[in-house]
Amino acid sequence: MQIKNPKLTVVGAGPGDVELFTLKGIRALESADVVLYDALVNPELLEYANNAELIFVGKRKGCYAYQQEQINDLIIARAKSHGHVVRLKGGDPFIFGRGAEEMEVAAAAGLEVAMVPGISSSLAVPAYQNIPLTKRGSSESFWVITGTTRHHKLSNDVKLAAQSSATVVILMGMSKLPEITQLFRESGKKDIPVAIIQNGTTPEERVAVGTIDSIQEEVEKLKLSNPAIIVIGEVVRNRAQLLNLQVELAQTS
Repeated sequence: MQIKNPKLTVVGAGPGDVELFTLKGIRALESADVVLYDALVNPELLEYANNAELIFVGKRKGCYAYQQEQINDLIIARAKSHGHVVRLKGGDPFIFGRGAEEMEVAAAAGLEVAMVPGISSSLAVPAYQNIPLTKRGSSESFWVITGTTRHHKLSNDVKLAAQSSATVVILMGMSKLPEITQLFRESGKKDIPVAIIQNGTTPEERVAVGTIDSIQEEVEKLKLSNPAIIVIGEVVRNRAQLLNLQVELAQTS
């Protein structure tokens, strides 16, 4: 039977902590007939989709459950046969999440489309480690860059960012870490602080802190890998400063 008003809602699942999911996202899941969800989505969120068919369409360690074209076809087919499809994506779907592309494809096929923003890992993951992306006297702006482009190369924007005084947040960049640190060295910033946060906001969260010159060694020591966020800038020092203040307060109380 053909559904009269097929619909796609693209929903941001946030960085991992279920308490960072939005009320609007919950309502979308509760009204879903089908949920297509990615690998970085906390599975607890699927409990809100009590009446929906659940389909995993993410990738793990380079293995794709579905190619993007197949996901697009699945969105259209399920919406027309079932009604409301929710595309649940980690972080915010408009931050390196292909959410806009999927909405364009769905709209072109005659689907009603809607978007529910999510809290981006680029903001929340550093914040959970008490690293502000901007701080008076340390950073007036920040860059958020994908470490790996669609052609599997390091983004040219990293070189430009390395020449600025801004905080630099790099997503999906762990495989390019040696190239990234080399670009910052070439800009005379070998002593700039760096934090790498794996599985941020989740119980499996792990952190390495160092400088451009030392971070590779710290990563190897802790065996960090994707999914991880790279944060480069003076604001990284705020984490230790705040921890030291808390320790001093505890000792005097």
